[in-house]
Amino acid sequence: MLTLGIDLGTSGVRCCVLDNNGKVAGQSRQPGQPVETPRPGWVEQDPETWWALVKTCITELPPELRRAIGKISVDGTSATLLLADDQGKPLTPALMYNDRRASAQAERIAAIAPADCAVHGPSASLAKLLWLLDHSDANPAHALHQTDWINGKLSGRWNVSDYNNALKLGYDAVQLHWPEWLTQLPDVAALLPDVVAPGSAIGSIRPGLAASLGLSTDTIITAGTTDSTAAFIATGASQTGDAVTSIGSTLVMKIITPEPIFAPEYGIYSHRLGDHWLAGGASNSGGAVLLKYFTPEQLRELSQQIDPEKDSGLDFYPLLQPGERFPINDPQLPPRIDSPDRHPPERFLHGLLEGIAHIEQLAYQRLHELGAPWPTRVLTAGGGAKNPAWLRIRERMLNCPVTAAAGGEAACGAARLGKER
Repeated sequence: MLTLGIDLGTSGVRCCVLDNNGKVAGQSRQPGQPVETPRPGWVEQDPETWWALVKTCITELPPELRRAIGKISVDGTSATLLLADDQGKPLTPALMYNDRRASAQAERIAAIAPADCAVHGPSASLAKLLWLLDHSDANPAHALHQTDWINGKLSGRWNVSDYNNALKLGYDAVQLHWPEWLTQLPDVAALLPDVVAPGSAIGSIRPGLAASLGLSTDTIITAGTTDSTAAFIATGASQTGDAVTSIGSTLVMKIITPEPIFAPEYGIYSHRLGDHWLAGGASNSGGAVLLKYFTPEQLRELSQQIDPEKDSGLDFYPLLQPGERFPINDPQLPPRIDSPDRHPPERFLHGLLEGIAHIEQLAYQRLHELGAPWPTRVLTAGGGAKNPAWLRIRERMLNCPVTAAAGGEAACGAARLGKER
């Protein structure tokens, strides 16, 4: 039996099929998910674009692979949320993980939520849910994360989430239940899903959909996870002290710890991972900043001109726009970048690479101060793993081995999650 993992990332959809031995049997990808920014700090997507890309991505797999798929597991961007009716029809746009409009709602949450839970800040799912309820005349039946909605499209079940995605909606991942304080938000409480462990079976694929996609009607849909957790699983990291930095459009740092760490003042939260915990968070910095100034070809060529054993002499905090989540949790934090015209292009790139590496260093320093072990090794997933000069810069700053992960595709991590349950 084959397992299909589907990754809904910022820049598109990826599929990965694993065979019975956990080896990659097939892959496909569909780039391009239009993002709308109708106002400063607002970041939206139309959920129907996700579904169109998912269907295309699946049907690009060879027919013989599709017929042999027995499970599907989906991951999506953390804290991306929409409202839907009882049939799963979207009633609002999806507010993306980096949407910052819900500041007033975050203040309302801060007045009632414990300080050590993951719901604090305007980028949390719960703040977005309150904003949508405050600004929509619709009568929703479900609040759905990106993963939840795609699983609903696949299975027809709209009332199920996993405890990784539900974390920023207020779910207590330590005690494994919805906390009592959420009853102070009655409109929210009525929309909360049933929560199960990531990878748990939630139902079979809808028969008509199976036929149109060339899948077996016996295909099981499993509860998914967040994209960064799936990317972590894909690397094979499994021991306390193993850390994974995913450098895609954004920067995500996580480390395996024996106990959970929650520090919303720094944007730190913890996901369950079997008997361990993944502590960390996501920065708004990352590869998208690099692509603002350089093409992929320029990045490759200029990186070869950088001496990673020397400092650039620049002090950048690279962000596309004001606002940071981790390791500094400040929705108004301004970017700190010189004009590229002030430096030769290779030095300007050197400063950007160092600036992002400094963010990574500060992230693991924060985690260590709060009880996490210092990384024994850092595995890197995403596009940033392909830059040798950048790997060495980071290795110097972190004072531990930094290597490209052998299997860093989040889609393969999602497939592995579904396969192992």
